[in-house]
Amino acid sequence: MAHRLRRSDRPKVEAIRLYTTRWCVDCWRTKQFLDERGVLYQEVDVDEDVEAEELILRVNEGRRKIPTIEVQGRYFACSPFDPEQLAGELKIPLNP
Repeated sequence: MAHRLRRSDRPKVEAIRLYTTRWCVDCWRTKQFLDERGVLYQEVDVDEDVEAEELILRVNEGRRKIPTIEVQGRYFACSPFDPEQLAGELKIPLNP
């Protein structure tokens, strides 16, 4: 039997900003992972936002790594997509 998250069961995660592009498979996987766990996030398309792209380059030492995730002013890239890394960084369950 599948376990569904109730509102009170959702992971308590601070505001997340997810820097993505529409064509990035790792971005799709990251969003699916977060959606399955009921984690809310704000998505920023770096192809459409020049300042966001500059930020991505700055926090990733000149590399355009997407998705890059911001939580409480801390940045990390999840490229290639790694569910264990993402769950660990956000302190959320690996499995929904």
